[in-house]
Amino acid sequence: MPNFKSHFEFDNQQRSGILLLCFLIVGLFCVLYFYKPSPVLLLDTSSPQILKQQAYLDSLRQEALEKKKPKRYAFNPNFISDYKAYTLGLSAEQFDRLSRYRSKNMWINSIEDFKRVTKASDSLMALLGPLFKFPDWVVKSKPSKAQKNSSLVLSYKDKIDLNIATQTQLQEVRGIGPALSARIISYRLKLGGFSVDKQLLSVWGLSEGVVANVLGSFTVKTPKEIIQIAVNTASASDIATISGISYDLAIADLGIPGLARKNSISI
Repeated sequence: MPNFKSHFEFDNQQRSGILLLCFLIVGLFCVLYFYKPSPVLLLDTSSPQILKQQAYLDSLRQEALEKKKPKRYAFNPNFISDYKAYTLGLSAEQFDRLSRYRSKNMWINSIEDFKRVTKASDSLMALLGPLFKFPDWVVKSKPSKAQKNSSLVLSYKDKIDLNIATQTQLQEVRGIGPALSARIISYRLKLGGFSVDKQLLSVWGLSEGVVANVLGSFTVKTPKEIIQIAVNTASASDIATISGISYDLAIADLGIPGLARKNSISI
């Protein structure tokens, strides 16, 4: 017992040392409790360079997904099966309405007929309409209203804004069918909106005569804002954002020695 008691007997110097050690321990705990060091970012993910690269990677992923999507071919909606209707996105009720209509020996001769019979939504018709293919005798037997008034050129006030025109409105023009109207809408979405009327000439399949017919009733009234890029300091990624210029073409452009460029280009 005396030996065990000796472990708890300290002189004044030892007591002072123990007390100082306790103060240090309490002080360290206080520092750890109240001190909140700010985190150090090793990589700033919000920097313009990182965002630009992320956007480029996202575009590559989207392009890869588009390539994986099954291709759809033109078809006559009068002869679709139940499985074909399922793959096209038609519900069972919509296919049943079409089947009952066809069982009466009645025919679908236009996109409007298909929508009226099946009661399909506008969004679904926007996808299916460009794929419809009717016999030539059906298409040629129905002259459109625009064919009767093809020579009529409206004033600027009476023209429809090309940036808000629908497929149905565009199909009123002579030479514009479901496929071409869908291409115009798709190209407009790709550009983010037309800036000038002449951009219609870049739509594949539109001849100068058909474009002239379109501009007789349509024009750009709310043009997309044109953003200028300084070519001498622009990167390949910046140039590739311009419609019609791929990333590979932009790299080739930057790699040509002695290339004379203008001070800026517009997109």
